[in-house]
This record gives sequence, C-alpha cells and structure tokens, in this order.
Amino acid sequence: MRFSLVDQILTLEKGKSITALKNLSLAEEYLQDHFPGFAVMPGVLMVESIVQAGAWLMRYTNDFEYSTILLKQTKAIRFNSFVTPGKQLKVSLSIQKWDGNLCTLKATSEVEGETAVSGRIVLEQFNLRDKTPSMAENDADRVKDLRTQFGQLWNPNRQTTS
Repeated sequence: MRFSLVDQILTLEKGKSITALKNLSLAEEYLQDHFPGFAVMPGVLMVESIVQAGAWLMRYTNDFEYSTILLKQTKAIRFNSFVTPGKQLKVSLSIQKWDGNLCTLKATSEVEGETAVSGRIVLEQFNLRDKTPSMAENDADRVKDLRTQFGQLWNPNRQTTS
C-alpha cells in the first residue's frame, strides 16, 4: 500500500526549500485503529510526510534524475503536537547540506501555528539500474509516474491559502 502524505506543494525553491500540506481527514484508513476514540496521525506518518516533501524538493532540484529517494537517517526528531482529522499538517524543509547522493534537510511541521514535529533528516537518492542494470526500464517508468504526480501537487501559478 502506498501512502501519499503530501496533498499540495505551496512553495518550492530549487536547491533550497519546500513547503507542503497534508490534509488529514477521517477517511484515512489508519485512523480507524490509531487510536479508537481519539484519532490522531501516527508520529511515523508525520515523519513520512516530511520525508516525502523533502524527496519532492530533491527531485525538483535534480530534474527527476533519480527514481528512488529513501530515508537514510533522522536526527533530533521532536514530537510536540497531535494532528487530528480536519486539520492540516504544514511541512517546511530547507537543505542544510548536500554531499553526493545524500541530502541533509532541516524540517519543521505545524498544525494551526503550533509545532507538531521538528528535526533533521538525511535522504539518499539513487537509481535502481545502478546496482541492477536490468532495472533501467523500471527507473524510467518510475520517473514518468513521479513527474505526473508532481504536476498534480505543484502548480506555481496556483493561488494558495494556508
């Protein structure tokens, strides 16, 4: 199952920063179990929202050169607030360091102006064909799909409200 935890990209500056939104609705399947009677977005999915936003920044910066971006490390992650249905998680990241295929990003997220999660993450980018040359077609298909999804998330001419 794939969780898309970025609903809209609000701002995007190539090689620098991104701000994105995740709208949490009661229709999110995982909320039925987390927690009954007090539905909240699991902390690991709040971090995944940060990871996905950071990956969009890296893809945009590198013109979708890599098919795969994975979380390599988290640093000093702090959870400060819950995200409940009907609320928006606003995620902001800025690039702190980029060394080869590893990118360190400073992340903050908030709900209604209150910090929800903050910390730093390290993401790694690569192509599947680098280790398995026969996967080159999979890379191409993945990049094509990612470009389509990105077009749905980011429209620099769209008026945004936050």
